[in-house]
Amino acid sequence: MTQNNLHTQEAYTALQISPDDHSYQLAMTIAEAADDRKGGDVVLLRVGEVSVLADYFVLVTGFSKTQVRAIAGSIEDKVLEQWQRRPVRLEGQSEGTWLLQDYGEVIVHIMMPQEREFYDLEAFWGHAPRLVFSSSV
Repeated sequence: MTQNNLHTQEAYTALQISPDDHSYQLAMTIAEAADDRKGGDVVLLRVGEVSVLADYFVLVTGFSKTQVRAIAGSIEDKVLEQWQRRPVRLEGQSEGTWLLQDYGEVIVHIMMPQEREFYDLEAFWGHAPRLVFSSSV
């Protein structure tokens, strides 16, 4: 499992996240799976404080349609392996420019750079606390 800078006691305390928060742990599993496929600019938005849609959004950039699909596949495999769960909904698989995976409490957006810049979900959900994922080497 990839270690990253969000799994520190300081991060939990500063963000008031319980280490037992299953939604956060699921979001981190997803972020790690995206990182395994070299997903870019991985961001977790804690939308549960400002919306009933989900607890977290995970935003990831893929730099080709093939990579977007590979990231999605990596996420599905890792979540199935570690959480025994499949997405409730999948959207955008045929286009491959913006793929959405809905795991209930965590919604994943894997987007090509143009779509990510145009739709700018970070700004739209700017009132949600933002956690930037960065893997440690």
